[in-house]
Amino acid sequence: MVIKSARILLVEDDEDDYILTSDSLAQLESYCFDIEWVTDSKQALDKLIHDDFDICLLDYQLGAQSGLEVLRQAEQKNCNTPIIMLTGQTDDSLDKYALAAGAVDYLNKDEISTDRFARAVRYALARNDATKERLERLKAETQNRSKDRFLAHLSHELRTPLTSILGYTELLLNSEKAQQAASELNIILSNGKHLLSLLNDVLDLSKIAADKLELNPSQIQLDSFIADVFYLLQINAQDKGLTLVVESTSLLPVSIYADATRLRQILINLTYNAIKFTEQGQVTIKLAMQGSGTNEQLSFAVQDTGMGIPPARLNSIFKPFEQIEDIVTRKESGAGLGLAICTELVKRMGGELAVESQPGVGSCFRFAITPGDITHVSRQMLTFDKTAHANKTEFLPTLSGRVLVVDDANDIRHLIKNICINFGLQTETARNGLIALEKCQQSMAQQQPYDLVLMDVHMPVMDGREAIAKIRQLGFESPVIAVTAAALKGVKHSLLAIGFSDVLYKPLNKTALYLSLSHYLSDSAKSDSVKSESGLADELKHSPAVLPYDILLVEDDHDAAEITQLLLQSLGATVAVAANAQECLTLLKGHSVYGKILLDLQLPDLDGLSLAAQIRLLHPAAEIVVVSGSQVNQLELDKLGIKQALLKPLNLAKLQSLLH
Repeated sequence: MVIKSARILLVEDDEDDYILTSDSLAQLESYCFDIEWVTDSKQALDKLIHDDFDICLLDYQLGAQSGLEVLRQAEQKNCNTPIIMLTGQTDDSLDKYALAAGAVDYLNKDEISTDRFARAVRYALARNDATKERLERLKAETQNRSKDRFLAHLSHELRTPLTSILGYTELLLNSEKAQQAASELNIILSNGKHLLSLLNDVLDLSKIAADKLELNPSQIQLDSFIADVFYLLQINAQDKGLTLVVESTSLLPVSIYADATRLRQILINLTYNAIKFTEQGQVTIKLAMQGSGTNEQLSFAVQDTGMGIPPARLNSIFKPFEQIEDIVTRKESGAGLGLAICTELVKRMGGELAVESQPGVGSCFRFAITPGDITHVSRQMLTFDKTAHANKTEFLPTLSGRVLVVDDANDIRHLIKNICINFGLQTETARNGLIALEKCQQSMAQQQPYDLVLMDVHMPVMDGREAIAKIRQLGFESPVIAVTAAALKGVKHSLLAIGFSDVLYKPLNKTALYLSLSHYLSDSAKSDSVKSESGLADELKHSPAVLPYDILLVEDDHDAAEITQLLLQSLGATVAVAANAQECLTLLKGHSVYGKILLDLQLPDLDGLSLAAQIRLLHPAAEIVVVSGSQVNQLELDKLGIKQALLKPLNLAKLQSLLH
C-alpha cells in the first residue's frame, strides 16, 4: 500500500478537540499526516500566508474572533490551501456562510469520528493535488514559452552576423580579389557553414524536446534519392582516400512514402560521421527489406572501418552533447548533437537507431523505417543510377480526367497545368479561390463536374480555406487536393478537417504529383473531348508589374544590411535600405510600390509583423518577404498575406531564388 504524506494546519483553541481531531486523522488509511496546531486566528492567518499546507481544518469559534474572518482574509491574500470549517454549533445557516467565504467544506464536530469527516479530508486533499498539478502545468507552459522566445531571439542574433560573414565571403570569392586569398576565404566559408549547421542542430533538438518537429512524408524514388546522398558525400570520402559504397541486399520498392528531408538528414549525418572517424578503408551504406506484410520495414546500415567505440560508451553516444571523438581523441570537431537528433527522427519514422562496434575494427549504425503502403509497388535491386527514375513519369500510364488547377502565382499555375497536360489530363486554371468556386459551380450546372481540383491554400481575393468550404457547400464531391508551402505541425490535419482530400507540399515533385493524381483518378471513365478553358482570358489580363529587382530592404543591423544590399546588387537588383520601421514607412509613402520588400522581424522601433500590417494599409498588394533569424509561425504570416519567409543567414543562392 502506498502511503501519502500530507501537511495539515489545525486551527483549534480547545485542546480536547485538537486531540480528538488528531486521533481521527491518524485512523485514515493510506495517509501519514504532519499536523501543525495553532490556537488563534492571527497565528492561523500567518501560517496560511507564509507556509505551505495541503489542507487546513479551521474551528469556527476562535475566542472573540470568528473563523469566517480568517477565511475572508485568507481569500483576500490569495491563499490556495483548501480549508474545511469545523464547528460545535448546530446552526444550519453557518455552512452557507462558510462556503460563501471560501471553505471547501463545512462539518459539525460531532462528525469528526465519522466516515463523512474522512471523505471530506480525502476530497480536500485530492482537490489540492489537482490544483497543484494545474499550477505546475501552467508554470511549465510559461517556462516553455519563455524558452521558445529565448531560442527564437538567440537564433536571430546568431544568424544576423552569419549573414555578414558568409555573404561577404561569397562576394569576395566571386571577385577578382579572391585569387591571392582563395584558400583563406574558403576556410572562412567552410567554418561559417559549420557554425550554421551547429545552430540548426541546436534548434532541431529544441523542437524535438518541445514536440514541435513534424514529419512531412511524400513519395520518394528510392534509387535517385540514395544517389543524391552518395554524390553529396562521395567528395568527403575521396578527400580522405576512402571508398564510399552503396548496395542493397534484397529487392527494394521503387518508391517509398517518408519524409525525404529528415531521412536525408539521418543518412548524411551517419555517413558523414563514418567518414570523419575512418582513416583508411571504406564506408558502406546497405539497404534491405525486413519483416513481412504490414510489419515490413526498410532497413539501413552505415558501416565503416574506423576506430570503433568501446562497449561501455555505446549507449551514451546517443545522448545530446556526447561526442564519439571524446573516447579517443579531440582531433575531430562537433557538438555531439547529430546522433541525438537522428535517434529522435528515427523514432518518429517508426524505427530505432542501434549501433554495433568493435574498437580498432569499425562501427555499424542500423535503423529501419516504415516505408508506407508498398503493397502494389514494384521491386528491384538498387540500380544506383541517379537518372534511372528522373523521367519515370514519361513512361507511366497516361491518366484521363478533367482537372482544375488553382494558384495565384502565374508561373506555378502554368507549370502545374503543363505537367497535368503531359499526364494526359484536360486541364483548366483559376488564379484565386473565387474564380475556382465559380468554375466548380458552372461545371456542376453543366453536369460535368471536374474530376479533381488542385488548389493553392494561400491566395488573394479568396484563399483555399474559404474556397474549399464554399465548394463543399455546393455539393462538390470530387477530390480537392491542397497545395501549400506551409509544412508546419498540424497544417495537414487542419486542411483535411475542413474538406480537402489530401495535401501536397511545395515545391511539387512531379512523381509525387503523378502518384497522387493517379490514386484519385484511376477508377474514373472520362470523356476525350477537350473543352476550352474559360479562365484563359482572365489569366492573360495582367496589369503592368513592378520589376522584382526593385527592392526595399528593412534591416537595422548595419553590417547585415550592407552585405545583403551588395549581394542583391551583384544580382542586378536596385536596392533601397531602411534601418527601422519609421524609415521604411517614409520611403513607402514617397514611392509607389517596390517589387519586393525584405522585412527583418527584429527592428528597434517596431516589430516586423506590426510593420507588415502598416505596409498592408499603404500598399495592399505589396509582396512582403520576411527575413528572420528563427522559424516564423506561418499562421501569423498568413493573416498578413505574407507567402515567403527567409531564414538568416542570407546568401547568394537564397537571394537569387528570391529574384527569380
